[in-house]
Amino acid sequence: MNYERFFSAQLGQLREEGNYRVFADLERQCGAFPIARNHTPTGPEKVTVWCSNDYLGMGQHPEVLVAMHGAIDRCGAGAGGTRNISGTTHDHVLLERELADLHGKDAALLFTSGYVSNWAALGTLASQIPGITVLPDELNHASMIEGIRHSRCQKRIWKHNDLDDLEQHLVALPADAPKLIAFESVYSMDGDIAPIAEICDLADRYGAMTYLDEVHAVGLYGPRGGGIAEREGLMDRLTVIEGTLGKAFGVVGGYIAASHDLIDFIRSFASGFIFTTALPPAVAAGAVASVRHLKKSHEERDLHQQRVREVRERLDNLSIPHTPNPSHIIPVIVGDPVKCRFISDVLMRDYGIYIQPINYPTVPKGTERLRITPSPVHAPEDVDRLISALGELWTQCQLARRPMAAQ
Repeated sequence: MNYERFFSAQLGQLREEGNYRVFADLERQCGAFPIARNHTPTGPEKVTVWCSNDYLGMGQHPEVLVAMHGAIDRCGAGAGGTRNISGTTHDHVLLERELADLHGKDAALLFTSGYVSNWAALGTLASQIPGITVLPDELNHASMIEGIRHSRCQKRIWKHNDLDDLEQHLVALPADAPKLIAFESVYSMDGDIAPIAEICDLADRYGAMTYLDEVHAVGLYGPRGGGIAEREGLMDRLTVIEGTLGKAFGVVGGYIAASHDLIDFIRSFASGFIFTTALPPAVAAGAVASVRHLKKSHEERDLHQQRVREVRERLDNLSIPHTPNPSHIIPVIVGDPVKCRFISDVLMRDYGIYIQPINYPTVPKGTERLRITPSPVHAPEDVDRLISALGELWTQCQLARRPMAAQ
């Protein structure tokens, strides 16, 4: 077999389908986000980022930066290895305490990313509990899918946010069999929200544990930024709450929060925790500062929701189709991978606006989109420029417009 020819052919097919991913060479500008420097063959150009998961701009918050600089001065750069050998630092301990408190749980456990926390926690629970059946929502993130697949457990996938379908699966299982329902609060591509209370009701009725991924909600919802479950007063009903430090909290890392024994169980058996180098102390210190700030400050969340409403209203005024949802994620539907890529490229080249196209396999074919994430650090003039550019490109690409009532 000619391996290089195979690789080239597969990449060529992606390009023909309009699904080849091109990474922008961006350099974030501290103190100026969402402004970034785009490094092009002809030199750097200023762009405004409209698709970042740094939802609140906490990656540049002064309290976070001071904490990280201080930790570097105290501890140096790295953690020194895995936490089991030499990597546990006091900053890790402090952060886990803050996260447990944020979610009203006994304990928390840090991982190197949200992906790893899902993969390791779900994979460990599903492989170590004898006879367990995992019931994942069909639109769960790839990290959840991979963790469950890695465990080789029995699974029953239920239709997205469909309580009747979930109950049918639960009814079909023996009453005394171990069960785990795995789902998300805010789904990142469509921005819809799970019926958490009703899922917990079913879990109670059929003796199932619950595993809630709150990565696109922590920091953004709830009185202290604990997520949708905190906003709805449901944190105590969930077995495991999983979150990330790499989105609204502005740094990097993932975590789970749960009972002491469950956390200790994952700490003791999860290879994705045991055998990987710990987060640098500076990252943990920055996360502590971010979590503490958002526990007491409502300003960022309030302005964030204001910006989201404003962008939605402006899109409606131009009849540009976007998926209605109750969250902060605005999927602007293009419906064609080539046009989606083209619009993204022209926005960057001609308007200085960066929005990465979302194509298959991240979303189903025919639902290609621009995923817009307004933030409190987008100025009104940024919104004006975005809406004007999209209006012009919608006309140029002869894309359908929809009356507001039809969206």
